[in-house]
Amino acid sequence: MSAVIKNRYEFVILFDVENGNPNGDPDAGNMPRIDPESGLGLVTDVCLKRKIRNYVETVKENEKGYKIYIREDVPLNRSDREACQEVGITETDDKKQTEALKKLKKSDPDVDIKLRDYMCREFFDIRTFGAVMTTFVKASLNCGQVRGPVQIGFARSIDPIISQEVTITRVAITTEKDAENKNTEMGRKNIVPYGLYRAEGYISANLARKVTGFSEEDLELLWEAILNMFEHDHSAARGKMAVRELIVFKHSKELGDCPAYKLFDAVEIKKNEEVKYPRRYQDYSVVIHENQIPESVKVRRMV
Repeated sequence: MSAVIKNRYEFVILFDVENGNPNGDPDAGNMPRIDPESGLGLVTDVCLKRKIRNYVETVKENEKGYKIYIREDVPLNRSDREACQEVGITETDDKKQTEALKKLKKSDPDVDIKLRDYMCREFFDIRTFGAVMTTFVKASLNCGQVRGPVQIGFARSIDPIISQEVTITRVAITTEKDAENKNTEMGRKNIVPYGLYRAEGYISANLARKVTGFSEEDLELLWEAILNMFEHDHSAARGKMAVRELIVFKHSKELGDCPAYKLFDAVEIKKNEEVKYPRRYQDYSVVIHENQIPESVKVRRMV
């Protein structure tokens, strides 16, 4: 792998949805998430990280050093056992494995660091986002807790969104009994006619150096994954979703040149004056006020 990153970064992701549900809320009948006070749409950080993980898993296909720790239908302790085997613990029974690790800790005080380093080295999402790798009873066997250098906040829409409930029908009846009485069944679908969302993220070179070893190669893969995170994840429920722009701020040093909020404030997104109801990305203008950005911070716009 390439060298560990040496510069701090902040970034802004702009993505939109057309006639789809970008992130349903299970506590509200899977309706699109909305800030109840402002009416602005929300997409959780967990949702965005899932898309990034899925992209990396698709393009790397469990390539060494790029496996994904948090995957659907794969128990976490299965991956934890791989780390235990790396330090010489071969038992497959959970209780025996726990006892073996306790004995090993007495003879090798660095075993926790070895487990953590193995997980960071093998799993891209741990190296990037971090993880809590405690999967056994009473936390007696675990691979540590890692704080990742890459953090992403909730995405929020630029304007209030309208959650529209659409009634749909289907001709396939569920049961024989129902088929005797009706020819169609009714259903409901929640969509956002259009919404432009903004998410903000942070990358700490300090944590990358001290903890996970997040590298320059990992960084380029992260940018690629963000730009393409919806391209291999299309579904009828999510409608048309696309990342429209990725704006990256690169500091000149590990700890940065200025507070992150100043860089985020320099990115202004506003609806064009003649537009009343936005229905496409071109209904907005994106302006970066470079006079608010220190000369030592480089700006990169990726589309």
